[in-house]
Amino acid sequence: MPSTTMSDPSASRFAPQNKTTQERLSTTTVGLVALSDFRKRRAEVLEQQGREQDALATGTSTPDRSQTATPDVTSGDSGDGAPPSARAVKKSKKKTAKKLLSFDDDGDDGEGTDSSLDAGGGALSKKKLKANTSVGIVPKSMTKAALVKEATEREALRKEFISIQTAVKQTEIAIPFVFYDGASTPGGMVRMTKGDFIWLFLDKSRRVGAELGVGEQANAVKAWARVGVDDLMLVRRTIIIPHHYDFYYFLMNKCRGPGGELIFPYSANAPEVAVQQQKEESADVLSTAASRAAAAKPVTPVELLEGADGDATETKVVDRRWYEKNKHIYPASTWQEFDAEKDYKSEVRKDAGGNTFFFSK
Repeated sequence: MPSTTMSDPSASRFAPQNKTTQERLSTTTVGLVALSDFRKRRAEVLEQQGREQDALATGTSTPDRSQTATPDVTSGDSGDGAPPSARAVKKSKKKTAKKLLSFDDDGDDGEGTDSSLDAGGGALSKKKLKANTSVGIVPKSMTKAALVKEATEREALRKEFISIQTAVKQTEIAIPFVFYDGASTPGGMVRMTKGDFIWLFLDKSRRVGAELGVGEQANAVKAWARVGVDDLMLVRRTIIIPHHYDFYYFLMNKCRGPGGELIFPYSANAPEVAVQQQKEESADVLSTAASRAAAAKPVTPVELLEGADGDATETKVVDRRWYEKNKHIYPASTWQEFDAEKDYKSEVRKDAGGNTFFFSK
């Protein structure tokens, strides 16, 4: 009868091995193995641990196939008796497109790992990419001929606009005015163009003042000879117009003063004949001075120009020195310098005492 102190070989062979999953994998997996084989061995170890736990619960023991090299029962057909873990191993094998080497012991069994590995092997190109709906409609690329055509049309429009603009600026107008120093002295009319600056109008009015002898008759010529353009002001109704503006600016922008009236009520359009003539000059049709002189139109009398029938008292030429002395007295106290950003139409004018001004117009 054998001694009880002798170890039972079957007990040591079939006794559960109290090893962790990592230790069993290290024992059964040596060197570089394919990812599918690694997953298969891992599934076997997990399955064996589950069986051992069940055996401990029922009082029986299950041999460790990873230690005894027992044939794998999961390699056969997946019948009804096959455990769920074995079927999961088979399903994982089918999903693997090809064998890849791995150094990751904690690899994920999910599809995310397969996708990252397959991307290195070129399998990502087989997937269908969804359209990015956040991207707007991309405009069609234009051909070279279309770009040239568009540039040509743009240049033609630019030249046409410049021709019309030049024709408007060259259109003559008449500006009736008065000299004002508390009382109005008629100054007659001055021939201007819509593109002239305010300082040029004041220079012409200064010459008119010298010719008419406005002021003291004995020293009128000498007095006006000493007056410069900076010493004069143009007051249009109650708006002081700065010297650096041209008449074209007020016409094109339709600038309005108090009461909503246009500051300069001249047309912003040019005669059709003037526009056509300007286009011809731009095209160098009239290339010589002789042809330009032959095509020049006769001088129109100033009485027939646009604006000749205007009210002369609405355009005042004022000596700046007189204004500085009397700007606190009516009507100079109601004058204000033109501000392009200001809305004069809806403005309510008040004096220094807070009293509202009432205008007849």
